[in-house]
Amino acid sequence: MNAVRSDADRDGGEPQVRLLIDNDTGIDDALALAFLCACDHVKIEALTSTPGNVDVEQVAANNRALLALCGRPEVPVLVGAREPLQIPLVTTPETHGPQGVGYATLPDRDDDGPNSLHAVDYWIDAARANPGELTALLSAPLTNFALALRKEPRLPWLLRKVVIMGGAFYYQGNTTPTAEWNTHVDPHAAKEVLAAYTAAAEQGLDSEKLPIVCSLDTTERFEMQPEFLTQLAAEAGCAEPELVLASDPEGTLSTASNPLVRYVSDALRFYFEFHRHYDQGYIAHVHDYFAAGVAAGTLDYQSRPATVDVETESKLLFGTTVADFRGLWGKPANAHVVTCNDPEAGFAELVTRLGSLARKLNTDS
Repeated sequence: MNAVRSDADRDGGEPQVRLLIDNDTGIDDALALAFLCACDHVKIEALTSTPGNVDVEQVAANNRALLALCGRPEVPVLVGAREPLQIPLVTTPETHGPQGVGYATLPDRDDDGPNSLHAVDYWIDAARANPGELTALLSAPLTNFALALRKEPRLPWLLRKVVIMGGAFYYQGNTTPTAEWNTHVDPHAAKEVLAAYTAAAEQGLDSEKLPIVCSLDTTERFEMQPEFLTQLAAEAGCAEPELVLASDPEGTLSTASNPLVRYVSDALRFYFEFHRHYDQGYIAHVHDYFAAGVAAGTLDYQSRPATVDVETESKLLFGTTVADFRGLWGKPANAHVVTCNDPEAGFAELVTRLGSLARKLNTDS
């Protein structure tokens, strides 16, 4: 097992992290993005949109609006693939709402429409121009990344680090009994990406450049309670307490004085209601926030090297991720699978960072 401390703890500070983010916003994607906007040491080089929770045009609109709210309107938002590699797109309005961010609403701030440059081309150009400098955070189906690897097989060497939210190992799936959502949306893309890293490992790729996989085994430990929003509003300096209660009528909207608190509260209320509908309690699993913290170097975790593959043939196990931790396949490790994390510390970090950003945005406005 690899014990990994955050970059901040290792280096005695917070070295700048330059991120290429690919997401399918998504309530937990939105929370992750707002958190990254709140990290002064994180520079978001670009935000690329992949179809998943909603179609790609809606993903891009959600990303532009949230970046504007968080004071980062200059970050380019690009569109890549519009459907999975081989199967029809299935979205999830029952989980994230018809627009992808629950009850939260913001105007689309880009009058000129999405950036005309294709996301895949941007990734390749950026990686070539900044070898060893960029960290990739992939919190969506891996369609865009698979396409990028097809065009530039040297990406594993060019990128500094790769963090993936996806998969489930020895753990119940959240889409089928064995499959996690991101992987199930485009399992062929996930399989291609992992195969590319197997090939890279066979060619001597440094182990530190293998993807860090944040699967359901550890992301579902980030189980948010509604009290988080009360803490966030207090940290943001809201005049009135933000109370999101299980007894509230469904669809109740926040009246928080702070626009970022209001957005996060309205998004997460939908997520709490969704989890309750599926008998998981009035809680929210914020998967992508944990992956964002790993990419930003602010959250500690432990991992184990493994050879990971994805099932794409079986109807019963379609989209299931399989990890060989013992080398039984005779192939080199192609990933580091996260095995342990600290949700309590992670939520404390999230309250502090988001609250500070919300307070600053109120002051600036």
